[in-house]
Amino acid sequence: MNWKLIFRLSLFGLGMALATISWIPQNAEPFFWLVIFIICAYVVAKNCSSNYFLHGFMISLVNSVWITAAHVLFYETYIASHPQMASMSEHMFLPKHPRIQMLIMGPVFGVGFGLVLGLFCFIASKIVKKR
Repeated sequence: MNWKLIFRLSLFGLGMALATISWIPQNAEPFFWLVIFIICAYVVAKNCSSNYFLHGFMISLVNSVWITAAHVLFYETYIASHPQMASMSEHMFLPKHPRIQMLIMGPVFGVGFGLVLGLFCFIASKIVKKR
């Protein structure tokens, strides 16, 4: 496992975490994430010699730590610019404790998106030529 690469690529997640607090609207996020996933998959495929899926999976898990931490710490600002998230959290478990919801759901989303990024990395490893 190339932990240095995983950490470096997870900085995209930190950037997105900070950007989504007030700059990037919720409906535009998927497009940014698609570009980030494609870049990460390419870099993993180019720089790793094995465990492509696992590298992508771990990048997303580290991303989920960055994103969850930023959204919990800056909750008021985040919710002010993401009203859909506020209304959705009202209908989930612990509706009076949205920060706790985020702490619980962050890793769940990290695993889900880790499966997607892992697949992207695996597919990229079949397409991209190595150094």
